[in-house]
Amino acid sequence: MSVTVRVLREDWADPAIALPSYETGGAAGADIRANLAPEDRAAGITLAPMERRIIPTGLRVEIPAGYEMQIRPRSGLALKHGLSLPNTPGTIDSDYRGPLGVLLVNFGADPYTIAHGDRIAQAIIAPVVQAAFDVVGSLGDSDRGAGGFGSTGTT
Repeated sequence: MSVTVRVLREDWADPAIALPSYETGGAAGADIRANLAPEDRAAGITLAPMERRIIPTGLRVEIPAGYEMQIRPRSGLALKHGLSLPNTPGTIDSDYRGPLGVLLVNFGADPYTIAHGDRIAQAIIAPVVQAAFDVVGSLGDSDRGAGGFGSTGTT
């Protein structure tokens, strides 16, 4: 199945920075790149340990109705440097038209510098179902019942 996401570059964005792209034929996520403001391009943006910051992509998107864009961490950045998203996955709703920024956090022990054009996250386009919520007098039984966190085992 193919879905088209319309993309608009911000006026200040560097057009040489690639749009989100799938790096392999079997990739589920399209890599998103940092597109830094002109004054940040030379030095990059450095995240101190435990610092959070929204990294600009220079893009705005129009996601088709009935879909969302999930923003997820890149596994290599997480493993090698401790970079992640504090709200993973982040959701971009189909009716949002503002700037697409990626909220990164540095869980690593060392500062990490994001360079202009670096791949910083991945986007998954997924269908969305909106549910109806009805108040009822009781819920149906299940094998699990009310067992919560850790109730299904120790591993």
